[in-house]
Amino acid sequence: MKKKPVDKKLLISILLLVLAGFLIFLSASLGLLTRDSVHFGSAAWKQIFLGLLPGLLALYIFSRFDYIKWRKLSFWFFLLSIVLNVIIFIPGVGLTHGGATRWLLIGSFSLQVSEVLKIATIMYFAAWLSFVREKVTTWKRGFLPLVIILAITGVLCRAQSDTDTFVVISMSLVAMFMVAGGKWKHATMIALIGILAFAFLVYEKPYIRARISTFLDPSLKSLTTGWQIQQSLIAIGSGAVTGRGFGQSIQKFNYLPEPVGDSIFAVAAEEFGFVGSLGLIFLFVFFTLRALKVASVANHPFGTFVGVGIVTYIIVQSFVNIAAMVGVLPLSGIPLPFVSQGGTALFFVLAEVGILLNISKSAKMVK
Repeated sequence: MKKKPVDKKLLISILLLVLAGFLIFLSASLGLLTRDSVHFGSAAWKQIFLGLLPGLLALYIFSRFDYIKWRKLSFWFFLLSIVLNVIIFIPGVGLTHGGATRWLLIGSFSLQVSEVLKIATIMYFAAWLSFVREKVTTWKRGFLPLVIILAITGVLCRAQSDTDTFVVISMSLVAMFMVAGGKWKHATMIALIGILAFAFLVYEKPYIRARISTFLDPSLKSLTTGWQIQQSLIAIGSGAVTGRGFGQSIQKFNYLPEPVGDSIFAVAAEEFGFVGSLGLIFLFVFFTLRALKVASVANHPFGTFVGVGIVTYIIVQSFVNIAAMVGVLPLSGIPLPFVSQGGTALFFVLAEVGILLNISKSAKMVK
């Protein structure tokens, strides 16, 4: 029997995001030429050889690897991710940067272990949901396992001072839970617990309070915590309708704190304007709708839940980043998938969309 090909529309949307993301990154990384702390060549090398090329290879491999096999491997994968997120606190094993310990040192390279935790948690919870099926509406089989998994990931993320990753994981798991038939009252309870937990973090973490106060009035500390959002808005505004042109951003030179990181959308908006920004957003929206359609017609519930989890995490992370850059949400530090610097993040997002492509090969009907 001839194997079905991957969904072409989904593949095209992924390749366009990869291409657009790489071009935007190359332009934004030119802003590093004026900064002594980061070398342009080093940043570009890492993005290409640690993220893009191995990521494309992973995309190809996982698009051919039967996604159903992940169901049996999911528990061990989740366990491995927990171990990786714990051992980084062993002196000499983990890397601390900016007051946060989030990276595992492997020789001269580093692995951001939270990226492993994201996909492993989605895989494991998808396997659990496909196992309990109609019992997901019960307290014991649906709500309680969700709370336990969120508690485990929450403790790990809190230890790393990585609340942004926890928010993304939480929204992905809740979306999967609701698609599986979970009760709204259980989702509401999760939301209330989340609000209480967030209130505690605001009380406990000064940097979160600073983000919120800056969001409410960026002009209060325009030279400190408000600097990034103000420079971002200047970049976006100066892009006008059609932008300054590729490579012509001014704000990426010594103005935007993270021109290749979480501020990269501002660079894109300055160079490609409103039209280009809208085009990039459209690509994300099209990818999301197509991937969700693929997930909805997967030949196994596990494929549906994994697909929803991956798509939710990518789109939530994307629009939280964009919303923060335009001042709609507080700054979060969340990178823009496919675009921002980060070899580990790019590798994993390409591997994950490879899984989506494999799900599309076995989908019942995708038009």
